[in-house]
Amino acid sequence: MKSKTDCNVCAATVGAVILCAGKGERTGLTYNKVLHMLGQKTVLETALDVFSGINSITDIMVVASDADFSRIEEIVADYPRTTVVKGGDTRAQSVYNGLKARPCDIVVIHDGARPFVTEDLILRSVKSAVEHGSGIAAVRSVDTVKRVNSDGEVQSLPRAELYNMQTPQTFRYSEILSAYERGAANCTDDAEVYAAAGYSPRLIEGNYDNIKITVASDLYRSLPRSCRIGAGFDVHRLVKNRPLILGGVNIEYDLGLDGHSDADVLTHAIMDALLSAAGLPDIGVLFPDTDDKFLGASSIELLKDVTNRVKKRGLTVGNISAVVAAQRPKLAPAISEIRKRLAEAMNIEVEQINVSATTTEGLGIIGSGKAMSANAACILTECANK
Repeated sequence: MKSKTDCNVCAATVGAVILCAGKGERTGLTYNKVLHMLGQKTVLETALDVFSGINSITDIMVVASDADFSRIEEIVADYPRTTVVKGGDTRAQSVYNGLKARPCDIVVIHDGARPFVTEDLILRSVKSAVEHGSGIAAVRSVDTVKRVNSDGEVQSLPRAELYNMQTPQTFRYSEILSAYERGAANCTDDAEVYAAAGYSPRLIEGNYDNIKITVASDLYRSLPRSCRIGAGFDVHRLVKNRPLILGGVNIEYDLGLDGHSDADVLTHAIMDALLSAAGLPDIGVLFPDTDDKFLGASSIELLKDVTNRVKKRGLTVGNISAVVAAQRPKLAPAISEIRKRLAEAMNIEVEQINVSATTTEGLGIIGSGKAMSANAACILTECANK
């Protein structure tokens, strides 16, 4: 019996080209949007999970720029039948490079910035390509679209005839390769290249959830639908003859934080944020200062315990943002190591946690240098395998 992920429409070899060579500058990110984290996985990994789960796709070509090639190679190493190919200066050149890398009978071309593609949509596009030469995902336009010429004249277009193109766009390999070899000047998608070469694109019904991450607002739209927000706060006095530990890192200073455990105020705030989002008791209940078992305890080890409790609730860390308030010492030099230690304890990427430091401009107990505090906020999402 064939599994759900077997392509039962043909005996043809099926390959995939996933485009990840763009810069994604319109998102406002300082890095390629396919490397943006969605929960514990990148945008690219989220898409690759779907493609690699389709057993009949024999080869997956991920097209990457020189700047991202090494990082994407690291990601792709965890996926079978997947290879990284160098992209070109334009989308058309990147597609062509991907096509040439591994000939096949049917090829699925997909934008890596569309992480929510489904197996069903991919397989329907393959079926259409086998039967009709192409299968291009598209959805009817839900907006009224106007054409405005250079003189400012506005013309209404019949909405019933308008479609928004998506990917995957799937073709008989020989036909789309031939189309790209004839040139793709000024074409904005593969269907246009295919049509310019004299072929007839065949549309299939796409999916409105199959969004392409393009602008900053799409990063928020791409958040998992089921997520929880948590907040945590902690404060400890500074005293002599105690080490100053923040985020598991020992900071050189003549005072340290006072408490039953190592009094790591930052880690405590993060733990309470995680527990609050998961609907679990706070650290005062779980690790009471009346229990000698936690005397001098490492807060980083307690954070590992909290992370496991959160995981047992079917939740995973999306991201964390934390702020330490301290008049002194200067914490900026230690922030990088702090983020690394915290990420290791929670088994997440460093990019999923941000830590900053501030002062209170000399105000209050913190401004007088007698204490430190920390605030933390987090997003937890449901685990994919819940």
